[in-house]
Amino acid sequence: MSHVGVPRGTVRKRRSLALLTTGVLTIPVLAGCSSGGEETSRGVPQDIAPAARQAVSDGSTVNWAVDALPATFNAFQADADSATTRITGALLPSLFPMDASGQPKLNPDYLESAKIIEREPKQVVLYKLNQQAVWSDGREIGAPDFVAQWRALSGKDSAFWTARNSGYERIEKIERGADDLQVRVTFSKPYADWRSLFSPLYPKEITGSPDAFNDGARTTLKNTAGPFVLRSVSKAKGTVTLARNPRWWGDKAKLDTLVFRAVAAGDRTQALADGTVDVADIDASTADRIALARRDRGNNGQPLAHGPGSETTPASALRSWALAHGSDEEAAEIAQAAREKNRKAVVAYTAEQKGLRDFVVRKSLEPAYTQLALNGESGPLADDRVRRAVARALDREELARTVLGPLGLPAKPLGSHLALAGQPGYKDGSGALGDQNTEEAQALLADAGWTRGGAVQPPKDTKAGSEAEKKGAKGDAPGTAEDAEKEAAEGAKGDEEAKSEKAENEKKAEQGGERKTERNGEGNGEEEKAEKKTGQDGEGSTAGSEKAGSEKPGSEKAESEKAESEKAESEKADRASEDSAASRDEGLYIVGQDNKPGAHAPAHAVSTGGVSAVHVLAPARTAAVQSAALLRQAGALGEDGAVAAQDKQPGGAAGAYAPVGTAAPAPAAAKGQLGKDGKALTLRFVLPSGPGSQSLRSVGDKIAVMLEKIGIGTEIIKVPDESYFKDHVASGAYDLALYSWPATAYPATDGRPIYAKPEPATDGSLLVEQNYTRVGTDHIDQLFDQAAAELDEKAARELMKQADARIWAAAGSIPLFQRPQLVAVDKKLANVGAFGFAAPRYQDIGFKNRQAAGSPADRKK
Repeated sequence: MSHVGVPRGTVRKRRSLALLTTGVLTIPVLAGCSSGGEETSRGVPQDIAPAARQAVSDGSTVNWAVDALPATFNAFQADADSATTRITGALLPSLFPMDASGQPKLNPDYLESAKIIEREPKQVVLYKLNQQAVWSDGREIGAPDFVAQWRALSGKDSAFWTARNSGYERIEKIERGADDLQVRVTFSKPYADWRSLFSPLYPKEITGSPDAFNDGARTTLKNTAGPFVLRSVSKAKGTVTLARNPRWWGDKAKLDTLVFRAVAAGDRTQALADGTVDVADIDASTADRIALARRDRGNNGQPLAHGPGSETTPASALRSWALAHGSDEEAAEIAQAAREKNRKAVVAYTAEQKGLRDFVVRKSLEPAYTQLALNGESGPLADDRVRRAVARALDREELARTVLGPLGLPAKPLGSHLALAGQPGYKDGSGALGDQNTEEAQALLADAGWTRGGAVQPPKDTKAGSEAEKKGAKGDAPGTAEDAEKEAAEGAKGDEEAKSEKAENEKKAEQGGERKTERNGEGNGEEEKAEKKTGQDGEGSTAGSEKAGSEKPGSEKAESEKAESEKAESEKADRASEDSAASRDEGLYIVGQDNKPGAHAPAHAVSTGGVSAVHVLAPARTAAVQSAALLRQAGALGEDGAVAAQDKQPGGAAGAYAPVGTAAPAPAAAKGQLGKDGKALTLRFVLPSGPGSQSLRSVGDKIAVMLEKIGIGTEIIKVPDESYFKDHVASGAYDLALYSWPATAYPATDGRPIYAKPEPATDGSLLVEQNYTRVGTDHIDQLFDQAAAELDEKAARELMKQADARIWAAAGSIPLFQRPQLVAVDKKLANVGAFGFAAPRYQDIGFKNRQAAGSPADRKK
């Protein structure tokens, strides 16, 4: 399924990203290689319930879920997507599809052979075509089809609207060989990835003219050459229907029809339960639902121990019944409505679970990996020392466990940008950057000028060379023994002063909190009434609330002026170095009052969705980390580990509180957020907000905590899935982002645009190709170019390993893990599921025959 956080486009060179928007996944196959060592692990095998063709029945229909109808059937256009790739795979020739180990493998349905027959003076490749291979109109596949596709994709004719597609521009000429079944391709300069060309291969009727190429192939394919043909496209039904190809010369397709049906990620559980689809990429939550459904198969109609109503206790059920049948008519009506709503939810959930019993979850590792991208175009991350510090703060093993561990998949970090574990040439190159090391990360930041006192603006009225400025300069030097001794001495002295101030501060804060609550009383009448009633009954009232209730207008004005004075003093204290004892003692927070854990935020606090925030009093520099720590302690993190939108308000999470004067929890950060030249080191971390992206957000939250430990703050920005990549990643409106790249058998070709050094355009902008991190070097480009021209496969792989080490050292993108591949499949289907690296063999997919599965051979959906 597509995933948010993955660029669109599936064409060679226009390497598609794997979007996590409607799905939620990410990838590699690992089994540990030591840094710099050769690959010793094997890839996770595919899980497709393999069966011999004689064990699969002829006939029937399979419905396969895709994210959306394809925008085009032309895989070489920029808006081609995962649905384009999936569908054209069953319709068009692919000369060298990837096998289960991620290597290109000659497809005997189309080729008898293909090899380099000359290297000097120029590279020549000779294709010998399968003599039975024909288009659906009966014409032989031959040299004219190769010539037309080369001319359309060579880039020499701008009338053809194509995505960048490397390799075709290196072809000098294409000729007929000794007969019509031979195609001779001569290259103007060597091209190692020649097997990547002509897949998929389109008929000359499509690639022969700009009109047919640009528009004709977007909505239909009249001439195909696969095990299936395109029967119909229905936008109203959201379906693309394929039928068995009567002219197919290979193994006959087992299915009569194959229907690709557009089903959004959030609707797939229901679609599976209803029998609308037989095959669907799913997320972990749906996989859990299917596992529970199969476990509960023999419960004999007993209520389910999960889902709606499962947490209802006998006591709460009795209270609900009592309210529904009580004398208070209004309360009874509300209770009856809630009981009916819950009953319907239980019925619907139970029905869904019953339908899900017919499915199994096939799982493997998807041929794609998730990375942390660091935008090096501007800001703090333009400094490679800061990028390396970020990378070395990450515990990549923990991040891999977060996503892959609960699924029972190998949870080890990926060690390469250019190959996945199990592919030829995989090597863990992360040693070029270094392992996770907090101390080393902090040293890199210090070397880049980011210090604990750097975020403090010097007083505007302080003269150059003043004692205050000198003192601040000394405080900026982190980690010296002299500083530690001085800090201890100051702390002992400051503690005495702090003790005398603490009681007064608590009293002022309590009174201020009461006054602020009163000023924000509008819209909270019910809560105030409840509080007044509680006070009258003598339950939970405080001296502070009694005083607030008896204040007169004049007294309130005086207190207001006093509060403003206190505020000015507090702001002045915020600017002082946190190394001072006074700063440490004043570093307290007050969230609500002891008797009012849900007290409202002051009027100036931002409110989201009508929920008031709780005011947090803390030094400005450390407010963010203290707020995050508080939220974690109060359990305010969402199910996915993300901070709820309302909890990002300045005051923290409504309802979270600590007793008045409680010291702020010590942040994991050494001693506060770093800064330089009066600016805090804070990075914009953009994440998708959709329901299918919980896993990605959980990873993002963990990364934010890891960065906090070395003094880097993060501003997590959650954006709609549909705009995540286009409006933020591709446009460069981020500092940190998570997205995925697919695996490839041709790293020299497909990796080049992803890691190429950005070049300035004539208008002053950067030409980044697909390098959305904007980080690259001339040396990396040279290694890619050398590998692309190296016809010795072993030598080319060595060049790619060198390039990968350089990419690690540049720290623009940090591979994290290979994405999990979870596919729900009807339990009676064979040869379909989690394919891993390999391309599907559509002609082998079908329902197990009656003897094998005990089900009708003519099953229809």
